[in-house]
Amino acid sequence: MNPGNPSTLVPPVWVIGAGSIGCYVGGLLAAAAQGGKVAVGVPAVMLIGRPRVLQAVGERGMALTAVDAAPQQVPSGALRLVAEPPACDGPAPLVLLAVKSGATADAAGQLARVLPAGSLVLSLQNGVRNAEVAQAAAPALRVLPAMVGFNVAELEPGHWHRGTQGALAVQDDARLAPWLPWFAAAGLPLERHADLRAVQWGKLLLNLNNPVNALSGLPLRAELMQRGYRRAFAALIDEALAALQAAGIAPARVTPLPP
Repeated sequence: MNPGNPSTLVPPVWVIGAGSIGCYVGGLLAAAAQGGKVAVGVPAVMLIGRPRVLQAVGERGMALTAVDAAPQQVPSGALRLVAEPPACDGPAPLVLLAVKSGATADAAGQLARVLPAGSLVLSLQNGVRNAEVAQAAAPALRVLPAMVGFNVAELEPGHWHRGTQGALAVQDDARLAPWLPWFAAAGLPLERHADLRAVQWGKLLLNLNNPVNALSGLPLRAELMQRGYRRAFAALIDEALAALQAAGIAPARVTPLPP
């Protein structure tokens, strides 16, 4: 990492909820900082998560692979690993909120107790209301919705694999500017939208395949290769589109094909 001038360093990123998405995104950001692609303080990325995940990363570092990118290895020394959000004793970080939906309010409350007012939080969660829940639990913070358009799986402890392509979309805010080059350098350019709601609904339609995939017991690609499972997924989408139309909601396209 480039030590740089403290006054010109990009503030750090905290990831709370270090599951598959949180670890993959946080790991890529740490790799970009470790490689000197951006001038970021040390440590650039903090992972806040469960002991099992933190122990694996602490012992092995992070292996990051993808369907369309070269593998990357992130040493554990490039990350700060903690179980709870610590008191913020430096520049306000950008926080990536990646906990399960049911833990949103609690996680936001923890952040509110340690972060300066106005700190930015990106909700990298599925669904359409998590950012609102987090904002209500932490009114002094600025919570922005985001949409992760790709899937990540933990193949073994410390190894995360992105198995699909897709964008990382966010509700735009001028205060995101310091972090934009960092995300771009990490191969995660932020796709900014004035209103993310339609994008979130589009992603929700894709997530309707999750129960079909779980019931199939197959890897995603193998499931989608079978016509019966595709028909079940299509039936769920048809029903959801009818409900959205009745509610006056027009979902955005989040894949090369329309929802």
